[in-house]
Amino acid sequence: MHAEAFSPADRWGASAIGLLAALPGHFTLLATRGGDPVGFAMGRVAAQEAEVLTLAVHPAARRGGAGAALMRALMTAAAQRGASDMFLEVSEQNAAARRLYARLGATEAGRRRRYYPDGSDALVLRLALSPCGAAPGA
Repeated sequence: MHAEAFSPADRWGASAIGLLAALPGHFTLLATRGGDPVGFAMGRVAAQEAEVLTLAVHPAARRGGAGAALMRALMTAAAQRGASDMFLEVSEQNAAARRLYARLGATEAGRRRRYYPDGSDALVLRLALSPCGAAPGA
């Protein structure tokens, strides 16, 4: 699914995903529709900070709410694991993802110059997590 959701330069292989999923503090969530997988998200928590490692939604399922649902679930899972803030990188050119993150309350915390293989910058975004475990806007 990651290969279908990302360009060839940005795809992760199954072995990399499997290795990450097995590391302490890492977790993976799956979104389904009608019993079929439509997307997944991976995150990790260390101390009181969480990071979105990847968010992948199958192209045919985009704009149907799976990405927002996965992000809310990821935020909730991270808060339940003790994180108070969540960080992620997004390409400055990915307008759809930036709109999603903005709707969830993300604010720009930094920039990584020429971070992506195409040379585009990554915006580092921060999401404040609710201490009770509920994602804002949920």
